[in-house]
Amino acid sequence: MNNFWTVVSFTLKNKFRGKAFVITTLIIACIMTIAINLPYIFSQFNNGDKVTSIGYIQSEQAEGSATGDQLKAYFELQEKPGVKLVPYADKGSEADNEKQLKQAITDKDIKGYLTFGQMTDSGFPEMTYKSEKLLEFELTSSIKNGLQVIRQATVLQDAGLTEVQMALLNAPINIASVQISATEAPGSASEGKTPEEQAVNMGLVYFIVILLFMAIMITGQLIASEITAEKSSRVMELLITSVSPLKQMFGKIVGMFLVGLIQITIYVLVIIVNVKLPHNDKMLGEFNIDLTQIDPMLLLYSVLFYLTGYFLFATLFAAVGSIVSRTEDLGQAVLPITMLSLAGFYISIFSISSPDSVLVKVSSFVPFFSPFVMLLRLGLTDPPVWQVWTSIAILLVTIYASVWVSAKIYRTGVLMYGKRPSFKELRKAMKAYKI
Repeated sequence: MNNFWTVVSFTLKNKFRGKAFVITTLIIACIMTIAINLPYIFSQFNNGDKVTSIGYIQSEQAEGSATGDQLKAYFELQEKPGVKLVPYADKGSEADNEKQLKQAITDKDIKGYLTFGQMTDSGFPEMTYKSEKLLEFELTSSIKNGLQVIRQATVLQDAGLTEVQMALLNAPINIASVQISATEAPGSASEGKTPEEQAVNMGLVYFIVILLFMAIMITGQLIASEITAEKSSRVMELLITSVSPLKQMFGKIVGMFLVGLIQITIYVLVIIVNVKLPHNDKMLGEFNIDLTQIDPMLLLYSVLFYLTGYFLFATLFAAVGSIVSRTEDLGQAVLPITMLSLAGFYISIFSISSPDSVLVKVSSFVPFFSPFVMLLRLGLTDPPVWQVWTSIAILLVTIYASVWVSAKIYRTGVLMYGKRPSFKELRKAMKAYKI
C-alpha cells in the first residue's frame, strides 16, 4: 500500500512541478475570468442601448408619410426602442428627397431611410429600406413587427371595440409549467419541479456533462501519455522492479484524478470569485438564479456518475497507454476510447430537447454512455428508480470487468517494447509471461 501512495505522490509532484501544467492552468483561469466579465467589459464601451435612426419624408402630399408618422409614434412608445424614425421635409421632387436622405447618411445623422410607393391591399404603401449595410434582417424585422401592431390596432378600432376590449385582446396569457412524476402517489409531499427548478437542474446537468467529458479527454490522455513516455524513456524498467504494475496503474489513475480535482477546484473558485463581483452579481440577480433549488438527489447522482464514468475511461486509457511504446502511436491507439466518450457526450448534449427519446433511454443503460445520458434523464425527466440503479449496477459491473482486463493488459503491456500494439502481439506476450 505504501508503494501505491508513493506512485500517487510521485504523479502529483511530477505534474505540479511541470511548467506546462502550471502555465496551462493559469491561462485557462485567465480565459475564464475574461469570458465571465465580457458582458461588463462590452457595456463599458457601449454608450447605452443602441438605437438605429431611420429617415423618411414627412409630407401631406406623400402617400407613405402617414405610415412613417405611425411608425415614429409606435417606436416612441416602446420602453427600449431599437429604432428611431427621423422625419425630413419634402423637397418637392423624388430626386431631391433622395439626395437629402443620402446626405443625412453621409453626415451620420441616420443609418438608412424608408421610401414609399403605391398603396397595397395590406393597407400600407410599398416600402423599401435603403442603407449602406447589407443584410439588415433584424432592423427590417422590427419595422415589420411595428407595422403588424399598427395594422391590428387600426382594424380593431375600425371594428368599434372599446379601449377596454382592445386591452383584453392584447393581454398576455400565462401558463405555469411543472414537471411531475407519473408514478408518484397523489397527495405526496413533492409537488413537481417548477420552471426555475428545471432551469437550475438543466444548468447542473450541462456543467457535470461538460466537466466529465473534459476530465475524460484531458486526464485520460495525460494518463496514457505519461505511461507511454515512461516506456519510451525506459523508466518503466526501473519502476516495475520496485512497484507492481497493478499498483502503478491505480496509483497513476488516482494521482491524475487528484490532479484533475485540484484543477477543477481552482476553476470553480475562479468562477465563484468572478461571479461574486458587484457588476456580475447584479446581472445574475436579474435572472433569479437560486442554487438552493438544486435537487439534492440530482447532486448525489451527479457525483456518483462523474466518479464511475471517470474511473471506467481512466482504466481503459491506462491499459492502452501501457501497450504503446512510442508517443507517435498513442493518438491512433486511444482513438476508439475517445470516440466512445464523444458519442456519449454528443448523445446527451443533442438530446436536451428530447430527453425521453428511445435513443436516450437505450443509451442510458450502455455503460460507456450512461454517465452522460442517465444524468441527462435525471435532470430533465423523472426516470423510475429501478432504471437508475440498474444503469449504475451495469456501470459498476463494467468497471470491474474493465479493471480486470486492463490490469492484465497493463502487466503485459509495460513489458512490451519495439512492437506495434495489436491483439495478436498482446496475446503472445500474455502467454509468454503466463498472465
